[in-house]
Amino acid sequence: MSSCKEFGKLRAFLWPVSRDELKSFIPMLVIFFLIGFNYNLLRTAKDALVVTAPASGAEAIPFIKVWAILPMALLFTFILTRVSNKVSREKVFYYMMSIFIVFFVVFTLFLYPNRDFLHPNQLADRIQAYLPLGCHGLIAVFRNWTLTAFYVMSEMWSTIIMSILAWGFANEVTSVSGAKRFYGLLGIAINLSSIAAGLVAANLSKHIYNPLIPFGANGWDQSVFFINSIIILSALLTVACFKYIHKTGHGYNSPTYKQHHEEAPIKMGMRKNFAYLAKSKYLVCIAIIVITYNISINLIEVVWKDQIKQLYPNPSDFYAYMGSVMYWMGILAAIVSLFVSTVIKKLSWTKSALISPLILLSTGIAFFSFLLFKDTSFASIAILFGFTPLSLGVFFGSLQNCFARASKYTLFDATKELAFIPLSKESKMKGKAAIDGVGSRLGKSGGSIIHQGLLLTFTSMARSTPYVAIVLSGVIAAWIIAVKSLGKQFHQLTSTDQTPLPSEKPLQDLAPLETM
Repeated sequence: MSSCKEFGKLRAFLWPVSRDELKSFIPMLVIFFLIGFNYNLLRTAKDALVVTAPASGAEAIPFIKVWAILPMALLFTFILTRVSNKVSREKVFYYMMSIFIVFFVVFTLFLYPNRDFLHPNQLADRIQAYLPLGCHGLIAVFRNWTLTAFYVMSEMWSTIIMSILAWGFANEVTSVSGAKRFYGLLGIAINLSSIAAGLVAANLSKHIYNPLIPFGANGWDQSVFFINSIIILSALLTVACFKYIHKTGHGYNSPTYKQHHEEAPIKMGMRKNFAYLAKSKYLVCIAIIVITYNISINLIEVVWKDQIKQLYPNPSDFYAYMGSVMYWMGILAAIVSLFVSTVIKKLSWTKSALISPLILLSTGIAFFSFLLFKDTSFASIAILFGFTPLSLGVFFGSLQNCFARASKYTLFDATKELAFIPLSKESKMKGKAAIDGVGSRLGKSGGSIIHQGLLLTFTSMARSTPYVAIVLSGVIAAWIIAVKSLGKQFHQLTSTDQTPLPSEKPLQDLAPLETM
């Protein structure tokens, strides 16, 4: 592998890849772009389909995440484990990709076109009559089960294909020196895929019904067909690139993978991982940061998507707006990623880590202010700028989402990874196994459970919104307290052990590892 010393300063910063590495790196770059492209298309499409479905809304999302996604995540983990024990790592990728490709083909050609026949609307109406009004979201999950399945598979694409298979593959076939140069470029490819997916979503949402196309009864139905066709084609191209890498000898048959595979990994059961974590105040603080971030982002996203539906009840308009948000999110994340290293060099770990919760707190205050006080003087402010209170509230929700996601993929992940550096190898492995493996999903489920409790109590999203704001404030406060506590412990560890301070750690070497 070539080192950065062989390149000039500009080349080392923009494209630290030697000519003999292009044959393996370019296909991997394409794989990450395609997987990220599908991830972003699916993320937008799943919300548009579920939120704007008949007798549904944003209140269905918390129920999906707890009662559908969590069990399916366990099922997919079980399937992945069993398949991994029986076939080679290369075939694991093909088998898992095949599951997703087959589902999206079946959904496109059968499930979605026949959803009116397949959905148990009459049974759902009878069940709704016996359940509290706050269970409306749960009934919507059952009523629109084909769309729920699409939502679940879209989430599983992010977890199984992107996080486990794609980043796992890159980590196993890339040396440490190569990872320091390549992973930053792979991260940029994912950010660029967000921009591309946003442009595709915006253009497809403008599609006008064409009777010559033998799919769909309206423009949106045909757009769904095109969206899924692009997703299927992108998945097939991903498989082709993966196959090409292995044919050239740079895949799981590479010397780097064989070297890593011979090393005995540290193995522990999940129960023992959590027992180990609970004994360390340092690791508990990291876990709290991860959990509170995911609770916070899920609390505010559900309310935001409910407001978007009120502003754009038509699925095509909803999809177009989400696509534009995704486009600007990709641009913002790509720009921020160029300056994160400089920020951490100039600020302490604590100050750098506080940026993410402060961004979410400030934009969250603006968002909920316009929602809760839209009938007061805030309405005059909105009209002054040519907006309705609803549209201005949605704007601040979109602004919050863009900045929160951009800070997560840059500052949040980078500072969290830096926090693990002073620990021993055993603490890193066991602590990260518990925190990274369950912390994120626990946070998302926690946010969804909170929403479910509020919906069951107050019956609607509008009535529960003030209490969501209160809970969000408390969660962010816990996040900030954990950051300050961890910052003090981090400083003590780095000072005592003479570990290089975070300002001396090149961020580009660390940030991508947390994306896996």
